[in-house]
Amino acid sequence: MRRRSFLKTALNVTAAAAAGTGAMAALTRGGVHAASDSAAPTVAFPDGFLWGVSTSSYQIEGAVAEDGRGPSVWDTFSHSYGRIANGDTGDVACDHYHRYAEDVELMARAGMRAYRFSIAWPRILPTGTGAVNAKGLDFYDRLTDALLAKGIQPWPCLFHWDLPQALQDRGGWTNRDIAGWFTDYALAVTARLGDRAKHWVMLNEPSVVAIFGHGTGGHAPGMTGRDNCLKAIHHQNLAQGTALAALRQAGGKNWQLGTVLSLQPSWPVGGLDSNYQASLMWDAVWNRSCLDPLFKGRFPELLEAEFTRIAEPGDLERIRQPVDFLGINYYSRMHQQPDPHGLFGTGYGSAPEGTRRTGMDWPVEPDGLTEILAELQEKYGNPPVYVAENGAAYPDTVVDSSGRVEDRDRIAYLRDHLLAAAKAIDEGCNLKGYLAWTLLDNFEWAEGYRRKFGLIQVDRETMARKPKASYDWYASVIRNNAVPLR
Repeated sequence: MRRRSFLKTALNVTAAAAAGTGAMAALTRGGVHAASDSAAPTVAFPDGFLWGVSTSSYQIEGAVAEDGRGPSVWDTFSHSYGRIANGDTGDVACDHYHRYAEDVELMARAGMRAYRFSIAWPRILPTGTGAVNAKGLDFYDRLTDALLAKGIQPWPCLFHWDLPQALQDRGGWTNRDIAGWFTDYALAVTARLGDRAKHWVMLNEPSVVAIFGHGTGGHAPGMTGRDNCLKAIHHQNLAQGTALAALRQAGGKNWQLGTVLSLQPSWPVGGLDSNYQASLMWDAVWNRSCLDPLFKGRFPELLEAEFTRIAEPGDLERIRQPVDFLGINYYSRMHQQPDPHGLFGTGYGSAPEGTRRTGMDWPVEPDGLTEILAELQEKYGNPPVYVAENGAAYPDTVVDSSGRVEDRDRIAYLRDHLLAAAKAIDEGCNLKGYLAWTLLDNFEWAEGYRRKFGLIQVDRETMARKPKASYDWYASVIRNNAVPLR
């Protein structure tokens, strides 16, 4: 199994970079090649590689009660005492709803060519179904036009966690009827924006929604239990497949249709055989429960019996739909060990000693991105892939009276992961683009505003935007279509 081989032979790209351009030469053949200029040696990306950024509606929009928007599960959850750090909510967030033009200008200034944003389902259908709220669609109309005017491709995502509360009251993702509700919503949105937006993302991280929102209860809607978790995974897969088929029929020749999964390699803590089965189980839950039905038309073996009890005849055929691309969100590996109190009998353990960590206390493991891309190449037909999220939260340090954030740790994180992506391309992985997470310091779910992932600082009092050093660094990467080795 490739994952076990990575335990012994995983490449540390940053070590190769530190060894100089000679060491990187072995990583840079074919379409990806080493280059250098007077400033620093770089690794170039293929011509046409797509650079951009991702956000999500509840995390940045605000305006939660404006222009007919209905409440979402995250409105309810964030207003529940003790759920969110510091009692924060997304009521205002980054006020992107009113400041979108400024944010689009900042993207354009950095040279970004794609923006993955999400549509707030409760803006379009305040009660989840029924009559469309035209004012909600008007906002995304304006946003789409503003992006196109700046030469930025709109990549709308139809669901990034903010389910209408009215649908949650009917069971939400534990109710299989949601496949039809989601498809009706998808058709309404694409009918309005599909003449201009050509890339459509169905879901963002369905396994995360299921695990944290329906299994452990740490995210909205705060449900718990293994059965609820598996139902939420299966019904998101079912909704995705149903919508893909409907959209393909409605406008499939003109659109690129795909979805976004969180894919994080699951390793046994310490590489111990005693932890290996736990790592396989968590891999089945987090990764394979969405990958295998979509690409192979089957459930992961370790969960097959449980999913089969939930599914109805024909479900796998509805789920297995062709996609034009797969978006992947990668942050770190997941180091697993047995835990009798865990949702699936597993629990998180420590990464190898000496591993750097982000402000979220996540291990920094760039070669895990190479590993995931290689698995997609070897086991899932090497589909066209875009890194749809990759980034890091760190405590930002203001270094002078101008208020400038010199976020060198974030730059190092992005550089190392881009070098890992370049290595994967060199090895034949079908990686087409990279969308950094994220544009703005935003509402980071249960962490509120205390965790900062943004390339741009947001003043919580005035909402003023101020680019960080990482913004300028990323703009240079885009401009040169190349990543510096140091």
